[in-house]
Amino acid sequence: MADEQSPVKLDAEKVPEILPILPLYDAALFPKMVLPLVVLQGESVQLVDEAMAKDRIIGLMVSKKPEDKDTPGKEDLAAMGTSAMILKMAKTQDNRTQLLVQGLNRFKITAFEEGKSYLVARVKIIKDIETKDNEIEALMSNLVNQFERIVELSPGLPPEIAQMAKSIQEAGTMADMIASTINSTPMEKQKVLETIDIKERLKEVTRLANHQLDILELGSKIQNQVKGDMDKSQREYYLRQQLKAIKEELGEKDEAGVEIEEYRAKIEEKNLPDEARKEAERELDRLSRMHPSSAEYTVASTYLDWITALPWHDRTPDNLDIKKARKILDDDHFGLEKPKRRIIEYLAVRKLKPESRGPILCFAGPPGTGKTSLGQSIARALGRKFHRISLGGVRDEAEIRGHRRTYVGALPGRIIQGLRRAESNNPVFMLDEIDKVGSDFRGDPSSALLEVLDPEQNFSFSDHYLDVPFDLSSVMFITTANILDTIPPALRDRMEVLMLHGYTLDEKIKIANRYLIPRQREEHGITAKQIKFTNSAVKNIITGYTREAGLRNLEREIANVCRSVATKIAQEKIKSENVNAADLHEYLGPVRLTSETKTRITTPGVATGLAWTPTGGELLFIEATAMKGKKGLTLTGQLGDVMKESATAALSFARANASTIGIDEDFFDNHDLHIHVPAGAIPKDGPSAGVTMLTALTSLLTNTRIRKDLAMTGEITLRGQVLPVGGVKEKVLAAHRAGIKTVILPAWNRKDLEDIPKKVEKDIQFHFVDKMADVLTLALENKKPRVTGKPRVAKKPQAAKQPRANKKPGKKQRT
Repeated sequence: MADEQSPVKLDAEKVPEILPILPLYDAALFPKMVLPLVVLQGESVQLVDEAMAKDRIIGLMVSKKPEDKDTPGKEDLAAMGTSAMILKMAKTQDNRTQLLVQGLNRFKITAFEEGKSYLVARVKIIKDIETKDNEIEALMSNLVNQFERIVELSPGLPPEIAQMAKSIQEAGTMADMIASTINSTPMEKQKVLETIDIKERLKEVTRLANHQLDILELGSKIQNQVKGDMDKSQREYYLRQQLKAIKEELGEKDEAGVEIEEYRAKIEEKNLPDEARKEAERELDRLSRMHPSSAEYTVASTYLDWITALPWHDRTPDNLDIKKARKILDDDHFGLEKPKRRIIEYLAVRKLKPESRGPILCFAGPPGTGKTSLGQSIARALGRKFHRISLGGVRDEAEIRGHRRTYVGALPGRIIQGLRRAESNNPVFMLDEIDKVGSDFRGDPSSALLEVLDPEQNFSFSDHYLDVPFDLSSVMFITTANILDTIPPALRDRMEVLMLHGYTLDEKIKIANRYLIPRQREEHGITAKQIKFTNSAVKNIITGYTREAGLRNLEREIANVCRSVATKIAQEKIKSENVNAADLHEYLGPVRLTSETKTRITTPGVATGLAWTPTGGELLFIEATAMKGKKGLTLTGQLGDVMKESATAALSFARANASTIGIDEDFFDNHDLHIHVPAGAIPKDGPSAGVTMLTALTSLLTNTRIRKDLAMTGEITLRGQVLPVGGVKEKVLAAHRAGIKTVILPAWNRKDLEDIPKKVEKDIQFHFVDKMADVLTLALENKKPRVTGKPRVAKKPQAAKQPRANKKPGKKQRT
């Protein structure tokens, strides 16, 4: 390698007017700064050789065009460059020329010269005009501080360079020195080179220094954080290795390793299905590679706890002794023959075909009729575990299917949780209040129940948390509901509905004596010798203080009596009490409920109908009156659209058949009619009050009273046909509770008498009709309504003031 190192004397004042121009591609040179260069192109090498032969002064300018084989043109050069002295030059064996140059002055090109293979230009030298004021000094001081911080954060810069910058007194020179040192692009440096004004140059270099300092500080922060994390991890690793070595030396086992082995043994012991086994082993492999302090370790171990705790193959043997099962059912519940018969049928089929699937039963009926307790009795009769899930108010689909494991605190749904608690895969599952399941933005739980309650699908029920199928075909699902209308049709179709309509008076008396009174005696700490109830007392509690299809209020009233007697015994006022009907006033207060039928059916225009509600049947009194007017019809009593239409149909039938019924045809032209259904705060709807409304109108307009102790139900048509209605059993039981002796029903409802208890059927006389003429003949006191010409407007009936039934507002009646 040839080396030319002749001594050079720098003199910025002797820069010639014509300079050879050497393009720079990835660097920029500032005055008084030193820069190493490597020259590759042939014309540039020629330029250096000729400059070395003369005065060694050349012009350096930044090229806007990237480096390639072609020499950049005049238009590719920046607006300003730097004259430089070649301090040293050396040529290498691969035809490269290495230079060390030092900047002299800024210059601008005034014109280009021709005749050379390289660029030659006539230049104008630009000198710095050094000025000093407070702002420049402040900018210099701030820039020096920034540069010191940059040097401190940059391992590649020697600390002495910061002191050198601090020692420079000329503001322009200091700005050039710092701009050439910090890490910035050639074009950013060129912008500083082209800034002649000292103050503006200082500001531009300050901006570049700020940017560089932000990058260095962020990098330092990241470096410190990574180093800290690595140091912590290495420290933990060393400590764990030391702890492991200490435990091995002491002969102790690693707890994490012991837990892994326990899970592996549980998986083998449970004999999981193939899919569950693969998932469990995959999760176990993940667990074995985790440290116990990891957050994922807890998630994986919890999943393995669930999957190994489920009863995949554990089951309880069924009690197939039908006589014993029947005895258990009879001991626990009085009546309820249909549900009992259905369970016995299921046991008989299981005995003949053990692999048969369990039924999906739905017990529907008013509150307090024993739906939930019947499920417990069924579990006892079958010899199975019992688990109850309350679905009332459930709105989240995850309650049924569980949450996915990606969520924090995820757990399986209630179905899988219930199976784990039951510890068998064939328990009796009671899904209580299925009619009160809601839906919102979290999903529809009733849709998730479609798979659970379908024997064709639930053999592979997939919980989101487990993510493996579980066989539910051996589970006996029993659901309860008060009404069926709110259950989605697809879900209702999957269930076998068994109606629990309510209890008769005799059944309630027997249930009270056999179950309720002994239970309340035990709960209040009194014995059978200390309190006794006569049959007349129990009957009066049922008829005078409760009017319900179920038994809850009856048990509450019995509990009230037991508390009062227990108080007397505790105060040593009495030793025992024989409660009879006359004593009830002392314990329960005055009679709350009386029969309204006899007191209200005293004048024409009042008829007794029968209504169905979710809590059982009830009486419905319909009153009609007339006043001077012009063909008006007023309907009051919170009536629904269907019931209003029934009233309109009844009036149309009466007007169309006025002469046959015995009504003056001109009467309707001069009178308004008003139909009112008392208990006005309770919404009412349904078509089955049509018969009752027409009877009330006919009674009013013919001034004929309706027979006492008579109630009716049925839908009418404009042609006087009587159509069938629903809820016949509930309505008949309500009539029986109220002391009704005669009930008029549509002829098509004759088949529903099979559901009526024999005792009730004996106490009530039933009439089945298919025409309104037959209804009027049976209901009105005169078999044929008298034709009196212009009928007299009946005065509003003055009923005796009697306490009404305790009906809670808001409970909608369906007639």
